[in-house]
Amino acid sequence: MQPEHWKKIKEEINIWRVGILPGIAVIGLVIIARLFGVMQSLEWLAFDSLLRIRPEESKEERIVLVGINEDDINNGTDFTFSDHDLAQLLLKLQTYQPRVIGLDVYRDAPVNPGHDELVAVLQNFKNIIGIDKVLPDEIAPPPALSPEQIGFADQIMDGDGKLRRSLLGTPTNQGYKFSLSLKLAAVYLNHYQLNLENGIRDRAAIRFGQTEIPRVFPNSGGYVRTDAGGVQVLLNFRSGRERFRFLSLYELKNDKFNPDWIRDRIVIIGITSPSRKDFIPTSAIESLESAPGRVYGVEIQAHTVSQIISAVLDSRPLLNTWSEGWEYLWIVSWGLVGIAIARLTKSPFSSLLVVAIAGCSLLILCYILLFFGWWVSLIPTFLVLSLNGMEITALYQYEQALRSGIRVRQAIIERTFAKIHNGPLQSLAQVLKLVRDKDLPVNELLIELERELEKLNYDLRGIYEFLQREPIDQETSLYLGKNIVLNLRDPLHELLYQVYNSTLERELPCFKTIKVKIRNFEPINERCLNLDHKRDLCRFLEEALCNVGKYATGVTRLEVTCSASEGWYTLSIIDDGLGINSSIEGRGTQQFRNLARQFKGKFRRVPLSPRGTLCELSWPIPKFYFWY
Repeated sequence: MQPEHWKKIKEEINIWRVGILPGIAVIGLVIIARLFGVMQSLEWLAFDSLLRIRPEESKEERIVLVGINEDDINNGTDFTFSDHDLAQLLLKLQTYQPRVIGLDVYRDAPVNPGHDELVAVLQNFKNIIGIDKVLPDEIAPPPALSPEQIGFADQIMDGDGKLRRSLLGTPTNQGYKFSLSLKLAAVYLNHYQLNLENGIRDRAAIRFGQTEIPRVFPNSGGYVRTDAGGVQVLLNFRSGRERFRFLSLYELKNDKFNPDWIRDRIVIIGITSPSRKDFIPTSAIESLESAPGRVYGVEIQAHTVSQIISAVLDSRPLLNTWSEGWEYLWIVSWGLVGIAIARLTKSPFSSLLVVAIAGCSLLILCYILLFFGWWVSLIPTFLVLSLNGMEITALYQYEQALRSGIRVRQAIIERTFAKIHNGPLQSLAQVLKLVRDKDLPVNELLIELERELEKLNYDLRGIYEFLQREPIDQETSLYLGKNIVLNLRDPLHELLYQVYNSTLERELPCFKTIKVKIRNFEPINERCLNLDHKRDLCRFLEEALCNVGKYATGVTRLEVTCSASEGWYTLSIIDDGLGINSSIEGRGTQQFRNLARQFKGKFRRVPLSPRGTLCELSWPIPKFYFWY
């Protein structure tokens, strides 16, 4: 690899280093904040919002909800629904041959009249599953039900009081127990020869056939050190307004329904009376009641049952989460994207625009992943993206301003030196030469010294006046001394001709012996050249001619040309003087080599035979030209 390529790579690494360290610090702080659960509530809110805006799903026809509302409850002030009423409801439903009935109503004590009647119904029909409560305060199940016909109705709420998980199984003092929703799903799926089994990838998980229900772990998704005891799953609520079919007791008693709605279906009986306050808070779905964010408990059971049977029979996605390692890799990756945006954009506005587009892309990607069953971190990812994208942009802008200032100052130094080097320093060199020359009489020496010092004073004042007229960081002119100022917007061949004439008029010792002067400055295509390029070419010619005037002892012939040949432009200065025999490169020669690298060209200064020197700068003719 060429040295200039290495230089560019090192410069780019140095620029990236400006944003990498602060960007990594931002990523680290966000990860630490996430580890301490600072963003957990926001993650839950984002999760609920994405679930709520999913496309509407079709109604779940395999589940029917029977709601006991305010009008169906006798003595509304006591919130009672007698055992006789419940027994009659169960007998009525059995006539339509449901596959299984879930009784989401606590019956740990008799509610007369009709207690014996209810016991008889529960003993005679094995497709009825009742509920109890196991955590933390226990509530007994209905009488006369076998353990296989009992499932708990406990729900686990998150720290913000919302429901996002379903508890399917848990150890209790009476042994390991399963939830009502899992029991209902197991009975329904048993007709398809799909039995409840342990998982294959995760032995503690629940499986039906080839479908394994992923468990919730302490740090799954947006959770941080949550209680993941038992077998918990994320609730993938059905979306839409009409999620399940609701029937009231009035509709059942008066046969205002289609019997096929119940036949071979899962029927869940529950309280849908606002006065009973059997609500479960959640913001993942729209509430069908006037109170927002509250869903009846019987519908929550239906969502869990539907989630299981839909995954097994219809391949509807279950909600999964990545392992912790992949989660943090996801966050770090988007943080690096933010750093890259800050580096590659040119202004705060463009950075803001790109960050906004990347943020929308992140949101859409998280939505698509959730739609296909994957809950990934959104809030910390969005934070590292936006913070790095905007904060590091400001850092890069500040760094670029510093670098630009340094480049401007360096340009000022170089241009000022060039003005001094080709003018006052030449006079000063002549003064030193006169002082060292001991052959001149004292009177002549003083006269020569006075003349050279006056010229030095004149040149310095001329440079000062020129700099006063035009700031050096914005100059479009070139000062040659003796109040000669060139307009760099003029064609290059005209500028080179003026430099040639002006320089040869200087009182340099070797110019006096020149007898033959040949010059040829061809017009060239200048679309590839900016003002700095033209200034540097003029300075190159000026410096090369000054070297001839100072060192080419005995020179009689000078040939200066600028022409195009074989895909290259060449500016050459050839003399037949003795020249200077030194292996040490001066500052002028170093500048010439830097100029050649800048033009991606070549520079050479070689002695000619039998005498003379060739000083030549060549650069390639671009195949395509672009305006600067």
